[in-house]
Amino acid sequence: MPAPTNNFKAAIARGEKQIGLWLALASAYSAEIAGSAGFDWLLIDGEHAPNDLPLISAQIAALNASPSHPVVRVPIGETWIIKQVLDAGAQTILVPMVETAEHAQQLVRAMKYPPEGMRGVGAMLARASNFGRITDYLTTANDEVCLLLQAESRAAIDALDEIAAVDGVDGIFIGPSDLAADMGFLGRPTAPEVQSVIEDGLKRIIKSGKAAGILTGDPSLAQRYLELGASFVAVGTDVTLFTQATATLAARFKDRPEAPPAGY
Repeated sequence: MPAPTNNFKAAIARGEKQIGLWLALASAYSAEIAGSAGFDWLLIDGEHAPNDLPLISAQIAALNASPSHPVVRVPIGETWIIKQVLDAGAQTILVPMVETAEHAQQLVRAMKYPPEGMRGVGAMLARASNFGRITDYLTTANDEVCLLLQAESRAAIDALDEIAAVDGVDGIFIGPSDLAADMGFLGRPTAPEVQSVIEDGLKRIIKSGKAAGILTGDPSLAQRYLELGASFVAVGTDVTLFTQATATLAARFKDRPEAPPAGY
């Protein structure tokens, strides 16, 4: 029995649009709810959300029966955390702050078993192989893992063509907020100067033959990026959705507490 097919990897390789949502509430329960909302992929954030490995593992498990593909953003691009997240059952990993082709090559090796890479052989103890029940996991896993790299600095943009040329990199994701900060537009990712660099970056990624991705909560920008050819676009975050919905509901009742809406 081979490793499970990574349908997300196959879809972005074909250039199919994959619409995603960022998960930062650090909750398997909320991840399970998002899993049946209709998104193609869900990003479990290990960089800026309060997620440790057990919480990440619990969210991967919660999404197992879901049609949404779990993508895990690790906190840092190092071999040890990639190994643990892969063994926990993730097939697709997003690595932040990649600025050189050399770093990209190291990350490719971290994702794959020898002789192609240096992933430690311990998945028989973990969810990745269904605890040893996927008998051919070790010989088939390399084909199904998916590596996405974040370009989110001027250095990364300068090296974008070299990073995209690295074999084993499946997609490159532009991080608008950090890129804006590095360009001198802290908190202003929609500044025209930043958007110009983002659009050029997306075009370069697509020209390289790799999948391009990005996150934005602005529907018009999301549509623009899709029109440019971005394959995997996250269109919001669970934190923002919850913040806005709770604030709206509270204000609705506080403004007119005498007339609650029907059905409540």
